[in-house]
Amino acid sequence: MLRLLLLLLLAVSFSGTPALAGNDDAFISLFDGTPEASKPEKKTAEDDDEDSIFSFLNFKSKKKDDAPKLNVADEKRLSPLEQSVKLAEKGDVNAQLLLGYSYLYGENGAKVDYDKAFEYYAKAAMQNDNVGLNNLGSLYYSGIGIERNTAKAAILFEKAAKLGNAEATVNLAFILITGNGVVKDTAQAMDMFEKGAELNNPTAKFMLGYAYYTGRLRDRDYKKAAVLMKTAAEAKFDEAQYILALMYVNGLGLPQNYGNAVKYLKLAVSQGHVPAMMALGDILARGEKYTKDLYTAHIMFNLAAVRGAPTAAEKRDAIESKLKIDEVLQAQAEAERFHEKPSDLTKYVDQTFGTDVRSYIDSAR
Repeated sequence: MLRLLLLLLLAVSFSGTPALAGNDDAFISLFDGTPEASKPEKKTAEDDDEDSIFSFLNFKSKKKDDAPKLNVADEKRLSPLEQSVKLAEKGDVNAQLLLGYSYLYGENGAKVDYDKAFEYYAKAAMQNDNVGLNNLGSLYYSGIGIERNTAKAAILFEKAAKLGNAEATVNLAFILITGNGVVKDTAQAMDMFEKGAELNNPTAKFMLGYAYYTGRLRDRDYKKAAVLMKTAAEAKFDEAQYILALMYVNGLGLPQNYGNAVKYLKLAVSQGHVPAMMALGDILARGEKYTKDLYTAHIMFNLAAVRGAPTAAEKRDAIESKLKIDEVLQAQAEAERFHEKPSDLTKYVDQTFGTDVRSYIDSAR
C-alpha cells in the first residue's frame, strides 16, 4: 500500500545505463517540444548526497473504478509483486505507482532498481496521472534512473500542477524562484505558491505568508501573513513557528501575546531552530513582558552557541554570573541532554529546498 508520508530519497548506488535513458523519445509527448536544459548531469553513486537530493515524491494514489482486475487463477498463482506487474502491464495506474515506489525503495518484495522505478513512474505519467508526473519529475531533477535534467523536471511538475497536484505546484515554484534549469521568474513562482496554498500545502502557505510578512513579492499584509503562518506552524514547520512567534511578540497581524510567542518558540526550539533559541533566550533573560527565567535562558544561549550563533556564547556567559554554580552546572547538563526532533515537514523542507527558504523571498527583486 502506498505511503502517504513525505519520504526522503536516500542515497543508494546503482550501476548500468538507465533503462530508458537512451529511449527518451518514447516519452517525448510529455515535454511538448520544450527546449532541454544544457547538457544534463547523470547522477552517480559518488554524487549521492542526501542533503542535495530533492525529496519531491508524492506517493498518494487514486482509486479508479475502471482499474483492470486479475483473474482468480492469477491471484492465487502470483506473488503480490508479480500481481502488481501484471496489472501495471494492463495499464493500472495504481499498480504502476506502487511499482515505482517499490523499486525506488526496495520494498514490497522488490529490490532497489532505479531503472524500473523510472520506467513505472513514466508509464503512469504517460497516462497523464498527476502523481506519476510529479514523481517522474522528481527523478529527472535528482538524476535517479535517468540523466539529470531540471528543464524536463520543471515541465513535468507544471503538467502535474495543472492537474491539481499540490506537491508539484510547490516543486515548480521553487525551481522558478531559484531559476534552476529554467528562466528565473519570481512572479510566476509566487503565483505557484499561491496556488499551492489554495491546495492546502503548508510549505506554500509559509512562503506566501512570508512574502506578505516582508512585503517582498507581495504587498505587505500582516493579517494575511498571520493566517497563513499559523496554518504552517500548526503543520509543525519550524520556520513558520518562529515567524509566528515574532508576530505575536510585535503584535503584527494579531494581538501582542508573549505567552503565545513563547509557546511557538519552544516548539521551534524542540526542532533545533537556532534563531528561535536566541529569541526565546532574549525574552526569558529580559523578563519584561514574560516571567524572567535566567536558568532556561542560559540553556537556550548555550544550545545556540554550540550551533554557531553569533553573540550566543557572550549572552550565555553574561548570565552565568547571575546564577549559582550548581544552577550553571545543571543548565549545562540540561543543554547536553537536549536532542532536537525536527518534524517530518521540517526535515522534508530542509532536505528538499534548503535550510533557509526565507532567503528566496528576502533576496528577491
